[in-house]
Amino acid sequence: MAAVQQPGGDPPISTVYVRNLEERIKIEPLKEALHEIFSDFGTIIEIVAKTSLKRKGQAFIVFEDPEAAAEAINAVQGFDLFDKPMQLELARTRSDATVKRIGTEEDFEAHKRRRLAEKDLKQAQEATEAQKTRPAGGAEPGQKPARGPAKPAGGIPDEYLPPNKDLLVRNLPDEFDGEAFNGIFENFDGFKSATYVAGRNLGFVYFESEAHAITAKERTANLPVGEEGKPIMVTYAKV
Repeated sequence: MAAVQQPGGDPPISTVYVRNLEERIKIEPLKEALHEIFSDFGTIIEIVAKTSLKRKGQAFIVFEDPEAAAEAINAVQGFDLFDKPMQLELARTRSDATVKRIGTEEDFEAHKRRRLAEKDLKQAQEATEAQKTRPAGGAEPGQKPARGPAKPAGGIPDEYLPPNKDLLVRNLPDEFDGEAFNGIFENFDGFKSATYVAGRNLGFVYFESEAHAITAKERTANLPVGEEGKPIMVTYAKV
C-alpha cells in the first residue's frame, strides 16, 4: 500500500488513526502495547492517546515515514488488541510533531492556526446540531422544561461560534479601563483596535484576519488579569 498523496500537493500523511481500543486500559500500558505492535513497520516519532471522554478508545501513531504508516494500516487492520479488533485509517491532517520536524516555524504556526480553526468550527457545528434536537424550552430530551421565559432555540453558545476576525472578551476585572484592556492585545500581530465597554466588564478586539484572531484567542483564553488574577473569557464575536 503506497503512501497517499494529499490534495493540493501537501505531503502524504504519516499518522495512523486507531479506533476501537479498550477504554479500560491505562494510557501508559496502552502506549507500550501500541509501540510494540507498530514499531515493526518503521520509526515512531510519538504515540498520542488521551483519557478525555471523547478521546477514549482512540490513539494516533505518528511515523517518520508515510510509507510506514500506509504499510501498518494494511498489515494491522482488524488485529485484536486487548480482545478488541483495531480499526485503522490515515489521520486527516499531519501531526504537530511531523510539521515541527519537517517544516519551518512559520509552517508550524500556520498548522496550529488551521487546526484550532477546524476545532472551533467542529464545536460550532456540534452546538448547532444539539440546539436542533433540544425542545424550545431549553430542556434536554426526556426532561421537563425549566420554569420561566423560554429562550429562543437555534442560537449557538458564544464559546462555540465559528472563527472570525473579531473577539469578545468577558469577565474583565472591575478596576480595568480601556488602556489596560488594550494592553492585553495590542502586541499581537494583526491587531487593529480594541473597544472596552465600561460598566459591563467586557470588550471587543478587532484583527486584520481570522488567523490573527485565532492566535490571540488561543493565547489569551483564561489569562489571569487584574489584582486578583481573574481569568478572562475570550470567544469569537457574533457577526
